[in-house]
Amino acid sequence: MSSKYIVRQPIKDVTGHIIGHEILYHGENQAFSGEKGTSSTEFAAADTIYNFLTQNSTKVLRGSLSFMTFTTMLLMKKTPKLFDKNELVIQIDDSVIIHPLSMRFVQQFAQEGYKVAVNEFQFAPRYLALMDSIDYIKINIQTCTDVNMRNIIEIAHSMNKKCIVTNIDSAELHQKAIAMKADAVEGPYVAEKLTTKAHSGSYLQSNFFRLMVAVTRDEPNVDEIEQLIAADASLTYGLLKMANSVYFALRHRASTIHQAVMTLGLGQLKQWVYLLSASNAENQTDTESEEFLKLSFMRANFCSELMNYAKDMPISKAEAYLMGMFSTLNYLIDASMEEIVAEVPVVDEIKNALLRREGRCGKLYELVLCYEAADWERITTLADELGIPSNLITSVYFICMENVNMLWEQLTNPYPNQLKEAEEDAQPVS
Repeated sequence: MSSKYIVRQPIKDVTGHIIGHEILYHGENQAFSGEKGTSSTEFAAADTIYNFLTQNSTKVLRGSLSFMTFTTMLLMKKTPKLFDKNELVIQIDDSVIIHPLSMRFVQQFAQEGYKVAVNEFQFAPRYLALMDSIDYIKINIQTCTDVNMRNIIEIAHSMNKKCIVTNIDSAELHQKAIAMKADAVEGPYVAEKLTTKAHSGSYLQSNFFRLMVAVTRDEPNVDEIEQLIAADASLTYGLLKMANSVYFALRHRASTIHQAVMTLGLGQLKQWVYLLSASNAENQTDTESEEFLKLSFMRANFCSELMNYAKDMPISKAEAYLMGMFSTLNYLIDASMEEIVAEVPVVDEIKNALLRREGRCGKLYELVLCYEAADWERITTLADELGIPSNLITSVYFICMENVNMLWEQLTNPYPNQLKEAEEDAQPVS
């Protein structure tokens, strides 16, 4: 039975901000995104993806501009209709462009307000004839000559089209794309590249307000408090560091969020939250920090859920959660990963995974990173080595993404009365 994978890969502007995600999909022993094939193969691809997206369309596209390659069969099935036209970019390649029936569908979708992108744009009449219907031009930096790329970008900009340079797998190619005035970039290097250090101790402000409300209730709900802390890498790190400080002089160090909350107790937890409130009163989470926080939250959930299937793992689900959560901390906190893992009592297996991707924990961590980067071959290899059924990975990924999106929406859109209550309650303890 062949594996079917679907993943969202970030597309970033030249400043490093995410402008959207490409939906990459793979199955029937080949990748369909942007690839040509026989009509029978294309039909199998279309059928597989159509059935999956019919069930998961709200999970795939939510709150972000999403670029997705549509085959002739997917267009004929009117698959774009599954999605909000304000959140979808219909990508087409040469196999669609040379098909007259497909192009009629594309032009109809464009007239209805859908955005359109062309993969691997070429200087050919059939491409130039499309210019009125398209919004984005995608250029494969691995196959396009420098001269052609420069000319395509100049022509595109003269016609108010955006250019996205794809398949960037090195810093050198990334710099070349920027030098040629690309509007956005995509590829393995871009997916991995976390552009700049966020300011020290960044945390999600609206989530922090909710935490303040939770700890100041007459009868605080410990489960709620733990969930709020667990949604934020910086808060999790700060809590574990506090719980394991010399002040508490513990015989057994706290290595999970629950243990840390129990160690501090509600009284000390309130003090800690008030301290954070005072010391970070003007520390608003910027867009860059928020992306890191959301990425760490997604990785934490993905690592934890994959533990339900991985064999012979030396860590618990809670520890796997921390592994994913801490994976971006060196960008949220002004410290190296070596310094960070030395400050908190994570087990050696997690330290080795985060620093060197060693052991079975390292394989699990690498599997999550490879899935983000759409490294199909490596995904299958690592899944087999960990004993994880490869046909389950995509469903686990989308369950995690749905949970993260739902919770993130709640965390970043607190009710006004909760903010007011939090601010009123944030008074020094006498």
